[in-house]
Amino acid sequence: MPGETDRRIITDLAARGYNADREAVTLLAGASDPAAAIERAVEAAPDDAFKITGEHVRELLSGEDRDPPRGPDRSPPSENPDPSVSPAEPGADTADTGDIAPVETGDHPPETGGRVPADPERRIVEIVGDITGRSTGTGEYADFVTVFRDRYERLAGKLRGRVNHRPAEAIQRMPGGGDAEMIGMVNDIRSTAGGHWLIELEDTTGVFPCLVMKDREIADLVGEIVYDEVIAVRGTLADDAGILFTDEIFFPDVPHTHEPRTADRHVQAALISDIHVGSQEFAADAWSRFADWLHTAEAQSVEYLLIAGDMVEGVGVYPNQDEELSIVDIYEQYEAFAEYLKEVPGDLEIVMIPGNHDAVRLAEPQPAFDEELRGIMSAHDARITGNPSTVTIEGVSVLMYHGMSLDEVIADLPEGKASYDNPERAMYHLLKKRHVAPKYGGKMRIAPEERDYLVIDDVPEIFHTGHVHKLGFGTYHNVTAINSGCWQAQTAFQKSVNIDPDVGYAPIVDLDTLDVTARKFT
Repeated sequence: MPGETDRRIITDLAARGYNADREAVTLLAGASDPAAAIERAVEAAPDDAFKITGEHVRELLSGEDRDPPRGPDRSPPSENPDPSVSPAEPGADTADTGDIAPVETGDHPPETGGRVPADPERRIVEIVGDITGRSTGTGEYADFVTVFRDRYERLAGKLRGRVNHRPAEAIQRMPGGGDAEMIGMVNDIRSTAGGHWLIELEDTTGVFPCLVMKDREIADLVGEIVYDEVIAVRGTLADDAGILFTDEIFFPDVPHTHEPRTADRHVQAALISDIHVGSQEFAADAWSRFADWLHTAEAQSVEYLLIAGDMVEGVGVYPNQDEELSIVDIYEQYEAFAEYLKEVPGDLEIVMIPGNHDAVRLAEPQPAFDEELRGIMSAHDARITGNPSTVTIEGVSVLMYHGMSLDEVIADLPEGKASYDNPERAMYHLLKKRHVAPKYGGKMRIAPEERDYLVIDDVPEIFHTGHVHKLGFGTYHNVTAINSGCWQAQTAFQKSVNIDPDVGYAPIVDLDTLDVTARKFT
C-alpha cells in the first residue's frame, strides 16, 4: 500500500486496537512497505501497549530505506482567479499592511515528491491563559464584582503611565476650573440635547461624568467606545466641578513601539476555523483538497495547524438548525470530524479551541472539550485548550479566540470602522481595547470568574479569530490579525442575516517573517 494516507494508517491501527502518535504515523507512511511496517509494529508492540510510538517505529525501521510519505495521487488544486476575500486595505485605521503577502490566485505546479516527516524535537509549544480546570464562578453577584474589578485593575495599570489618575471621589472634591485626569470603566454613553457626548466613567470609588463636545477632534473617538471597556480621559473641570470637559481620550492599546518576535527558522502555521462538520453545507471536498495539499512537498514547512473553534455544526444553536443538519447526533458529528482530521499529515502539531457551536458552555471564557470528546478527537494527539488561549510556537505567540464578540463590535461601531466584509478591522479594536470581549450583555455571555481571562495582558505576535465566516487579515501596531474564513457554504440561516461566507481558505503564516498567504481550496 505505497502512498497510503495517514488516515488509512490510523484507521488500520485502530482496527487492531492501537492508537499512534504523530511521529509514528508519519514514519509508517514513509516506509517502503507501509502494510508490512504496520504488521511488524503491531507484532513487536508490548502486550500492555495501546499506543504505537515514534521511538518504537524508528527502531523497527532502522536501516531500512524509506520513501517520504505521499498524499493522495492528485495535484494541488488551482486557486480561484477571483477570490472573495477581505485583506486589509492599505492605510486603513492606523493599520500597516505592507508586510502582508497578497492572497494567492495563480495555479500551483504539481509536486513530484511528498511531504518529508518533520523533526518534532525542533518544536516548542506553550499554552497560557487557559480557563480549563480553573473555573470558579458560581453566578453570584459577588463573582461579577470580582471579575469586573480585576478587569479594571489590570487595564488601568496599562493606562497609568499615560495619565495622572485621580479617583472619582477625589475629583468630586476638587475645585472647579482645574485640570483632572481619570481612568474608568465605561458605565454609560449618551448624546445630549445639543449633540454632544456624555460618558460616565466608573472606578472603584464612584462615577464621574465626562463631556465630549461635538466640535472637538476627539468626538470621532466616541464612536469607538463600547460599554464596560476601560479608558482614560484628560480635561478641565466645569466651574461648578460637576463635569469634566474632555480634551483627550486614551485606550489601553498596543504600543506603537511593539516589536514582534519571530521564529529562528523557516516554519509555517496554517490558521483555520469554523469547519462545521455535521452541516449539510460542510465543504468536504475543499477540506480534502486542503488535507491533500498538506501532504505535498509544497506544504513541507507547514508544521502547525491552529483551529479556532466550531469543529462541528452542533445542535440547537439557531432556529430550525435541524433542517440543515447532515448528522443530527452531536457525538456522531465529532466522530465524523475526527475522521476528517485524520486526513491531515500525522506529523502536524495541532492546537484546537472550542467555539459557540461546540459542545462546551456558551459563556466565555470557554473551557476546553471534556474527556469524552477529547477521546473521540485523539487520533493526532492534538493539544486541546480553552477559548481564548495564547499559544506560543517557537517563540511566536498566537492569541487564539473564536470571536463571538466580533458580532457586538461590528454592531456597535460605525460601518467605516468595523464590518463583516473587513473583520480584521473589528479585531484591531479589540487589540486597542486590550480585551477580546469588552462589552457585557447583548448576545455575549460572560462567565464571572476570579480573574478576567478575556483581558489581553501581553501583546501577541498574531491574533487569530473565526466565527464570522469571513476572511480578513492585516497588521495593527505590528500585530498580525487574521480572521480565517470557514469550511461551510452559506446556510439558509446565514442567508437570512446576509452573511456571504468565504469558504475553503487556509491562511498560511511564515513564522520567521509573519508574512501571510491565503490559499483557497474551493
